[in-house]
This record gives sequence, structure tokens and C-alpha cells, in this order.
Amino acid sequence: MSGGRPKVREEPDERLLIEAAKLDPRRFADLYELNFDRVYAYITLRVRDRAEAQDIASEVFHHALENLARFEWRGVPFCAWLYRIAANAIVERTRRAAREQTGDPPEICVEPDLDDVNRRARVFARIEELPEDQSRVLLLRFVEEKSIRDVAKEIGRSEGAVKQLQFRALANLRNLLGEENA
Repeated sequence: MSGGRPKVREEPDERLLIEAAKLDPRRFADLYELNFDRVYAYITLRVRDRAEAQDIASEVFHHALENLARFEWRGVPFCAWLYRIAANAIVERTRRAAREQTGDPPEICVEPDLDDVNRRARVFARIEELPEDQSRVLLLRFVEEKSIRDVAKEIGRSEGAVKQLQFRALANLRNLLGEENA
């Protein structure tokens, strides 16, 4: 960026988006785009399995769309309602899993640490801004927790190339996050 201040994304008026989506369910996509990163980050803090986190995120937005007519604006961010839906979905899945197996159910923290959720959402959003090969390496390494060797096999590159991509991706991510805080 040349000498100017970093761009600040303007957040649309949630109340207007909610009212528009109530009138036309196709407009729910705007609410989805605005809130997906935060909700997914919240879920991944509590659910370590990527496929399960994606399933829960899908359930959350499906449930929100189905029940949008009952949502009442009270000045609280729409995302808070989505966090509550996500927390309930996580608890329900954990109870279901506990019934299916013996032993103690895993501990769950359902109260969101909003600072941590927002930080993770910003990181996820910035990862999407990286070149495709760099973002893919970061997601495979740190979200799916794959080894360098497994990532190399999956993307058809050498282990050295994966390490280099990861190094560049992390450096670029740090720069993007630094610009955000400047």
C-alpha cells in the first residue's frame, strides 16, 4: 500500500440485511458471507475434526435460515445468535456421540471467547487472500494437521517445495495481518 491508510472494510447494517433476508430468503447469502468466518472459527475452537466442523457450520446456517422469521433484532450482533446455534449443535453432537460409545463424554466449552473467535476469523479471511498454493498448504498443514510429507504427496510437490510454500505463506500472512493492525 503506498503511503495511505489501510483499507477498512465497512460492515453493512445487519438489521437491514436481516430484514431483507426475511422478505427474500435468497438475501440470506449476504448474512452468510458476513458471518461464516466467525462462526467457523468458533466451531473449530471446539471441534478438532475438520469434516465435523464443516458439517456443524452447515447445520448452523441451515437452522438460522429456517428460523430467521423468528429472529428479533435487539441490537445484539446477529453473530451472537449464530454462536448460540453453533454451541447447541456442538453440545447435541457430543451428547449423541456419548450415547453411541461408553465412557465419559468429552468436555465442551460453549461460551465463546469472542476475541479469540474474531482473531481466528481474521486469520481465515486473510488466508483466503493468499495465492492459492500458499493458502492450500496452510490449510493442509495447520487445519487438517497433515505432515510435510503428506502435503507434498497431496499437492504433487517435493517436501522442500512445501516447506518453501509454507514459509512464504506464513510471511505473507504476517504481513497481511500487520497491515490490518497498522
